[in-house]
Amino acid sequence: MEAKAVAKYVRISPRKVRQVINVVRGKDVQEAFAILRFMPKAAAREVLKVLKSAVANAEHNYEMDTQSLYISKIFVDQGPTLKRYNPRAMGRADLIRKRTSHITVVVSEKKEG
Repeated sequence: MEAKAVAKYVRISPRKVRQVINVVRGKDVQEAFAILRFMPKAAAREVLKVLKSAVANAEHNYEMDTQSLYISKIFVDQGPTLKRYNPRAMGRADLIRKRTSHITVVVSEKKEG
C-alpha cells in the first residue's frame, strides 16, 4: 500500500530541490523529518510540507501505521517557467527565468519479515 502527496508550482528551481530530496530518499519518515527540519536550505521546508502531507494521507486515507512508514519514491519535475525581463544598457533586455517545481513524495509501509 502506498500513499502519495504532490506539491505543484513550487517557486524553487528543480535543481535546488533535487539537492534536498537526494538526502532523504529511501529513509524512514521520522528520520527524514529530523533531517529536513534542520537542513539550511529553502527547499527543505517545501519538501517537509509535502512529506507531512503524504504521511497524513497514509494515516487518514489508508489507515497505515505512521511509525513503519518510509519514503519509497521521491522526485521533482520541472513546472512551467515564468519569464521576466530586466532592462540592460543601450536599450537591451535580459531574460530572467523563474523556474517552478512539482514535488512528489510516495510513502509505503515496511514489509515485516
